Amino acid sequence: MDPGGRSVHMLANFNRQRMTPSVYFYGGDSDVLYSEHDSGREDDVFKLQLLFMKFMGQVPMQLERRLPLGWKNVAGMFAKSYCIFCVISNLHLAILYVKTTLDMLHNGELEEITDALTMAIIYSFSTFATCYWLFNAEALNSFIGDINANYRHHSMAGLTFVSAEHSIRLAYKVTLYWLIACCVGVVCWALAPLLLRSHTLPLRCWYPFDALKPVVYEVVYATQLWCQILMGCIFGNGSALFVSVVLIMLGQFDVLYCSLKNVDYNAQLLAGGDLITLRNLQRDLPRPADDELNQYALLEEHLTDLTALRVSKPNSRPSLKEALHSSLVECVLLHQFILKSCNTLEGLFNPYCLIKSLQITLQLCLLAFVGVAGERSTMRTINLVQYLALTLSELLMFTYCGELLSSHSIRVGEAFWRSGWWLNGNLIKRDIFIFLANSKRVVVVTAGKFYRMDVQRLRSVITQAFSFLTLLQKLAEKNQ
Repeated sequence: MDPGGRSVHMLANFNRQRMTPSVYFYGGDSDVLYSEHDSGREDDVFKLQLLFMKFMGQVPMQLERRLPLGWKNVAGMFAKSYCIFCVISNLHLAILYVKTTLDMLHNGELEEITDALTMAIIYSFSTFATCYWLFNAEALNSFIGDINANYRHHSMAGLTFVSAEHSIRLAYKVTLYWLIACCVGVVCWALAPLLLRSHTLPLRCWYPFDALKPVVYEVVYATQLWCQILMGCIFGNGSALFVSVVLIMLGQFDVLYCSLKNVDYNAQLLAGGDLITLRNLQRDLPRPADDELNQYALLEEHLTDLTALRVSKPNSRPSLKEALHSSLVECVLLHQFILKSCNTLEGLFNPYCLIKSLQITLQLCLLAFVGVAGERSTMRTINLVQYLALTLSELLMFTYCGELLSSHSIRVGEAFWRSGWWLNGNLIKRDIFIFLANSKRVVVVTAGKFYRMDVQRLRSVITQAFSFLTLLQKLAEKNQ
């Protein structure tokens, strides 16, 4: 926090050993609850996201943990083989569609070329996404493990508190519903020939053999169905993971802001303050309906049940200055954890976001063109609308969450001014100045360090996509 930050950190550790856990607890191993609205700590906040990524071969399965010692090598080889199988499943269709696109360039219609090129782009990106997370699996597991170990599930003890449970539950629900939507979209496309009772394949691409022969047709159809499900989940896994991390970090910012708001009250609790006085202050707090709006991005503030808190014993109480010092240090440590996590998020996702932006731009253009100029059938129209809606939704998820994280990250100073800092601010004025000077660090998520993933990028991508669409329409009119 300052040149003497080492001594500050040592003081925080010293106070941590001296204080009663029920008052001090700030998200560690214990599960001390502040009221009936508080909740216990989750051990793994990304279990659903990692489960889908392991099933899609993007992160190797850790089967060796569940098998005897003699089977660990076999389990490791199976996990790697499954990942390679998933990569090949995507890659072979990407190659087949590239071949189809090249063949169409010689004697095909523009609509057929764009149709094949769309699927080539989709499966090429699916192959890239699988390989990208495979190469970064160790960094991803380390990142997720760090968040699981260090996130705070509620704010410091004070007159009010927020619980991070809502942000974790929201991340879980967004992941579940988004992946279901992606799977439904691709499965509807894959099942179209069966629903129409047509002896055709869902994916019309070149094969070096007759794919419509008996037995061969069933095998190829099953392969394409598997690849469609695989592609759909891979399509959603990256954005689901990104949104989940952003939502959890927004929850951590809310925890930090509520802790800053209660710094003075937390210090009074630690120093053995009069609970009767604190309860009177709590009664005078504004009602939630009358309180300042938009203090928090996701979480809801509740009153702390002060009767459940035990004040430190007289022989172990710190002075008010020490308590203020350690309370502010804990806020600094949480702020540093959030910034470190956001920097890691940026490092993991900025190459991914660059390729994803390019893929979405081309895909939006081609899907819109195929929908306007391609063959008109009810099932095909429904499938194209689904793909277009999923693509636009994914773009919105990346850009809106990036915008929300950036705008919410610079409100640290505002949160501190909501506290009663002036009552005892003279005791830690140097710490306050340094903290506020370091509170203006903006969290930014970029695409390849070239541009920010924000609402401005959403507008830019849609504008570029429809500029390309206009160009394709003019080419189609010229050919006619």
